[in-house]
This record gives sequence, C-alpha cells and structure tokens, in this order.
Amino acid sequence: MNIIGDIGAKYLGEGISKCVTLTSLNLNLNYNNIRDNGAKYLGKGISKCVTLISLNLNLWENSIGDNGAKYLGEEISKCVSLTSLYLNLNYNNIRDNGAKYLGKGISKCVTLSSLNLDLLKNRIGKNGAKYLGEEISKCVSLTSLNLNLYKNYIGDNGAKYLGEKISKSVTLTSLHLDLNMNIIGDIGAKYLGEGISKCVNLTSLFLNLNYNRIGDNGAKYLGEGISKCVSLTFLNLELRSNRIGHYEKRLLKKLVIKAKRLIQYYIQSN
Repeated sequence: MNIIGDIGAKYLGEGISKCVTLTSLNLNLNYNNIRDNGAKYLGKGISKCVTLISLNLNLWENSIGDNGAKYLGEEISKCVSLTSLYLNLNYNNIRDNGAKYLGKGISKCVTLSSLNLDLLKNRIGKNGAKYLGEEISKCVSLTSLNLNLYKNYIGDNGAKYLGEKISKSVTLTSLHLDLNMNIIGDIGAKYLGEGISKCVNLTSLFLNLNYNRIGDNGAKYLGEGISKCVSLTFLNLELRSNRIGHYEKRLLKKLVIKAKRLIQYYIQSN
C-alpha cells in the first residue's frame, strides 16, 4: 500500500502511454487513494498501448465509482488487440451504471478470449448484472470467463439476467461464477441452471452460491441444468448456508453426475 492518489496515477498513465511496443502489462495499485480521476488518467495511458495483448490491472479498494468505471471501460475498449484481461475492482463504489459502462468497454475487445472481472463488494444490483451479462455475451471469441460478484445485490432478477445472457456465450469452455451472498432464491437458481445448460462447449464450471436463499426446488433446477452440460469434465459447486434439505442434496448429486463426461466434481452444501 502506498498513497499514490489521482496525481500519481496521472504520472503513471503518462509514462505507460510512451511504451508503444508493450504487449503485456501487470499493474498492481491495490489500497491506494486512486479515485475516478485517477482511473481516468490510468485508462488514458493504457489505451495508447495499442499492441497490448495481455492486461492485468489491480485496483482493489480505491474509492472508484461509476465515473471511474466508465473511464476505464471507454479506454480499455481502445486496446483492440487484447486477448486476456484481468481487472480487479474489488471493494470500490461501483453501482449499476458503472457496471454498464465497464461492460460496454469490454464488449468492444473483439479478440478477447480470457476475461477475469473481480467486482467483489461493490454496489451492483439486478440492472448492473443485466448490463454486464448483455455486454460480456458480445465477446464472441471468449472461451474463459471468471466473473466475481460476491457480496453485491444481484437477487433473483439479476441471477435471471445473468443466466439468460451467459447462455448466449456459446464459445465458453470455462466458467467461474461467484455469486456468494447475493440474496438469490429458487427462481434465480432456476434461471442460472437453465442458462448454464445451454453452454454446450463448457468443460469446466465453478459456481459459488454460498449464503443465499436457495431451497429444494432451486437445488433441483440447478442440478437439472448442470446435468445437460454434456462436455463438462470438472465441476465445483458451492451451496453452503442455503435452505436445501438432505433429500434434495442427494437428488442434486444424482442429477449432477449425469453429466456424461464428468471426471472430477465437488459439491459443498452443508
């Protein structure tokens, strides 16, 4: 941790912008005092690196809000050669509009094959989930998606939107979706299961739904959906601290192992 702030971020951005042949950038600025303007300056600098293929940007806990997310999205969209993007915005102040603009920017990275987007403990609700799902589904080359929305305010409707949009990402082979502590019940679980079932090329699935409100019906729907992923070889399903009964836990396990090629699986629902 330093105290770089917006002015320091500006100087960093200006310096990075001069690295005109850069193909890979890993920048860790966690726990600084970078706010919206600092995110803007960093984004502007990064956008000048038109040869970037891989970008790893850590901005954990920096008081970045919707405007900062918007600036980052707009500037990242100019990195037209990106194939791998890791963006860590955990513990910031991003709401639905920020998620919308961030998603819009990412959707313009048409060569992107791997996306890791960490938005743990922001203030994203159902509409933010909808915007993110819509825009990420436009990344037509995406094969690996890691979306962390732990401890936001997604709810059943947000889970519904995510499920519907994820189902359109037909190129996905690996999906890591963390929706821990998001007030999701049976309806949200149903739509997630339906959406995942349509990812026909999925071989690896990590789904964290711990500390939600999923009951027996939700567990059944999830199991039915996952069982239709005929190419799945690896599954990690986290359902701790929900409302699932013992019988439904056994049923869930039976449904899940119907995935024909499943080699390794882990289900935690205690």
